[in-house]
Amino acid sequence: MSYKIWTCTVCGYVYDEEKGDEEHGLAPGTRWEDVPDDWECPDCGVGKSDFEMVED
Repeated sequence: MSYKIWTCTVCGYVYDEEKGDEEHGLAPGTRWEDVPDDWECPDCGVGKSDFEMVED
């Protein structure tokens, strides 16, 4: 199963499942569904519901 990329629709921040976001507590390989529901975009503070998956 390939990793997916998610983009914040508000500010454009990119979350790459393969790379994770260790600076904000998400280890490399953390799938979007495993990101905590209370996680917020590190750049603008919106929630997961404001992210969209980037289609290949």
